[in-house]
Amino acid sequence: MKKIEAIIKPFKLEEVKDALGELGIEGMTVIEAKGFGRQKGHTETYRGSEYTVDFLPKIKIEVVVADNRASEVVAGIIKVAKTGKIGDGKIFVSGVEEAIRIRTEEKGEKAV
Repeated sequence: MKKIEAIIKPFKLEEVKDALGELGIEGMTVIEAKGFGRQKGHTETYRGSEYTVDFLPKIKIEVVVADNRASEVVAGIIKVAKTGKIGDGKIFVSGVEEAIRIRTEEKGEKAV
């Protein structure tokens, strides 16, 4: 199994959720996050004073899928989350050794 972690712009959440739903992904975890990458935040002005916003609002989506579904899920996320502008985010794919559904104690891909 693979764990896919996608860090995206907040306004893209609904589009990504819909795209994953169309791929048959039944569950995901969504976390509100703050962070920065190469853009290093930006400068804003408030009541005449300039200040730097280091951490920008982001959304982190976590999905665990079977190995053979990982590439299509990643492609689906990229398709709808990409704006072509700096700050679009990142996707990380890592292996999952075991998954267990607490309620039924199912293991492996059945638990996902």
